[in-house]
Amino acid sequence: MKREILLYNTLSRRKEVFTPVTPGMVGLYVCGPTVYGDAHLGHARPGVTYDVLVRMFRYMGYKVRYVRNITDVGHLEHDADEGEDKIDKKAKLEALEPMEVAQEYTLRYQEAMRKLNTCPPSIEPRASGHIIEQIALVQKIFDAGFAYESNGSVYFDVRAFHEKHNYGELSGRVLDDMISNTRELDGQSDKRSPLDFALWKKAAPEHIMKWPSPWSEGFPGWHLECSAMSAKYLGEEFDIHGGGMDLLFPHHECELAQNKASRGKGGVRYWMHNNMITIEGKKMGKSYGNFITLEELFTGKHNILVQPYSPMTIRFFILQAHYRSTLDFSNDALQAAEKGLKRIMQAAKDVKSLQVKGGSEDNKEIRKIYDDVFTAICDDINTPIALSHLFDAVRIINQVKDGQSAINANDKALLDELFLKFIPDVLGLVDESAGNGSEELVGGLVEMILEVRKVAKSNKDFATSDLIRDKLKALGVQIKDTKDGVEWTL
Repeated sequence: MKREILLYNTLSRRKEVFTPVTPGMVGLYVCGPTVYGDAHLGHARPGVTYDVLVRMFRYMGYKVRYVRNITDVGHLEHDADEGEDKIDKKAKLEALEPMEVAQEYTLRYQEAMRKLNTCPPSIEPRASGHIIEQIALVQKIFDAGFAYESNGSVYFDVRAFHEKHNYGELSGRVLDDMISNTRELDGQSDKRSPLDFALWKKAAPEHIMKWPSPWSEGFPGWHLECSAMSAKYLGEEFDIHGGGMDLLFPHHECELAQNKASRGKGGVRYWMHNNMITIEGKKMGKSYGNFITLEELFTGKHNILVQPYSPMTIRFFILQAHYRSTLDFSNDALQAAEKGLKRIMQAAKDVKSLQVKGGSEDNKEIRKIYDDVFTAICDDINTPIALSHLFDAVRIINQVKDGQSAINANDKALLDELFLKFIPDVLGLVDESAGNGSEELVGGLVEMILEVRKVAKSNKDFATSDLIRDKLKALGVQIKDTKDGVEWTL
């Protein structure tokens, strides 16, 4: 089912109709983590955002090659090519080999993404495994006249590039403004300009991760890695490059410059950026005391949390806001997401048992909801609007369930597709209790307690009956007395 898909392109600053480089195929590159610590809330948003994008394309019949890299070398503490390599530093602190650090946190990141029900990438290349490609790319940029060597390091010449191209076009920054706002310290840098960035860094003697090159024994620059690996696995022109808004400058701006310097073209048709997650209005950071890892969220083991939150609750919370808007985390927001998720999951269970009434007319509202859901997801993956339409469908499902309205086979088929296919296959929302036996256990216990309540009511012991109802409600079990018996939901 192919529909017109609109994507917001950061480069053009407008929505554009998606037209793939190769018909029927999508090449997507997403910047993955620098693996020196546990995955945190900030990793969850791009993980879920681009997962929905991949799922949507596949649902629409496209073949997707999804590449998400692992940065295991070259990412310094400060984006301006200063400080230690983040993984090198972590390795020294923990008395480990850098690749031990990278492997441990790569596996932990992958497990966190699995819990969030994100699809694994088609290819997950590591920067350390593509040193040859990166050295070759540095040489191409050097030969094109946009790089220079200084004391064994190679830097990208931003001013030389800007004379022929436009450095700053992706982020919207003006070169003269960037220069005027940057302080130059004579004699304290190998760079010609503080805006120049490293393509290859000469390693200090104590640096652990280093490789031979024509210029020195050293390591690649952080920005270089993605240009080299995206070209290797997706070609010199591909469809979509995604990442967080925090990567827009300097990382993606530098990538675009490297692409043009080496290929003569930008190489990416659509640049996509998800916005940030704040915590109670503040930027997340260890200095603020609000830095939360995903494992802490899942277990509730953080002083800011009042309870654990399941991976599906986190996923639903992320989907409630458009990916280009800021998303503010709070316990209240997570608890609201938890309730919303329960309503959706209960409706998905209920839709299976809805009775079809033959001969009744098609419900026009159901058809409109169905069309609106797909229109929303194809409009720059507008998940909050799609969810709002799905909640309209929940209302109809409850009406049919309660006998207040009827549906025919056509209506049932549309509801089935929305709740049994679209929700799990595109939104990636699944019932976390399914398959682990807990649902059957809880269901059996509730039914046993309701039998006790039934006996109490038949004996006119209304005090006990009401007490059972109230206790169940306090535990999150809603019960409803009907003419056909008692119905309950979690």
